[in-house]
Amino acid sequence: MDLVLNVADYYFFTPYVYPSSWPEDEPLRQIIGLMVVTNLGAAILYLGLGALSYFFVFDHKLKQHPQFLENQVQREIKYALWSLPYISIPTVALFFAEVRGYSKLYDSVDESPLGWSGLIFSMVSFLFFTDMCIYWIHRFLHHKLIYKYFHKPHHVWKIPTPFASHAFHPVDGFLQGLPYHIYPFLFPLHKVLYLALYVFVNIWTISIHDGDYRVPNLMEPIINGSAHHTDHHLFFDYNYGQYFTLWDRIGGSYRYPSALMGKGPHDQIKKLMAEGKLSSNSINGHTNNNKNGVHVKKE
Repeated sequence: MDLVLNVADYYFFTPYVYPSSWPEDEPLRQIIGLMVVTNLGAAILYLGLGALSYFFVFDHKLKQHPQFLENQVQREIKYALWSLPYISIPTVALFFAEVRGYSKLYDSVDESPLGWSGLIFSMVSFLFFTDMCIYWIHRFLHHKLIYKYFHKPHHVWKIPTPFASHAFHPVDGFLQGLPYHIYPFLFPLHKVLYLALYVFVNIWTISIHDGDYRVPNLMEPIINGSAHHTDHHLFFDYNYGQYFTLWDRIGGSYRYPSALMGKGPHDQIKKLMAEGKLSSNSINGHTNNNKNGVHVKKE
């Protein structure tokens, strides 16, 4: 994160904000800078990538599903923007430790123990390490003693949109993001690759909430996509994984996606239309909403 902080110092903080007498490497200044950069960056990534996915990938017909809540998109955004600043507080503490040199992040490929091949190994191991950790953290958050306090708010969205991706309770959001920040303290990782993976993580988190259930046939048994994660929102005890199905298979929590069996949310909408319980007008955007988010046909 020092690369981002250095850019922010060079182009903004040093020339326009802080007095020249305040050194860039002074701890308090670094903490303040990291708070600003982290919150601004998180909001930009969430709103920017979320909007792109919502308008160009998300199937808006899903908003006609009986379990889609009234004003859900606005509620998802509001909850996420409330939560992100709280998540940033412990996150900045970890970023500060990175900036002060306590991690195993490095600047040049020459510093990699394995050279260029080390970058490939780092990328693969980062994905498998964080997937494993998130699986168990996610499953722990479903424990009956703590679920209602931290993870339940995220399961309000039974039919999530891309904006549900970051709509977590702060404790939930931080814990599920923790493996990404722990990795560079345990294993060597190039700083630029770390930033690229950070962006990728945000893209992936949005993608598994985007309602695009298509998965290449060869990847269906391996990848935990939007269809898998939607079933997690709907059926609760399945598909805890982040990227892969590996740990769900090991942990006995794997469920083949309903959407890939012709029993998913789209199929439920088609069934309701065929039964006359959902007006075709609602599919075209003219809906009659009740307070539970159910779109019903006018008699």
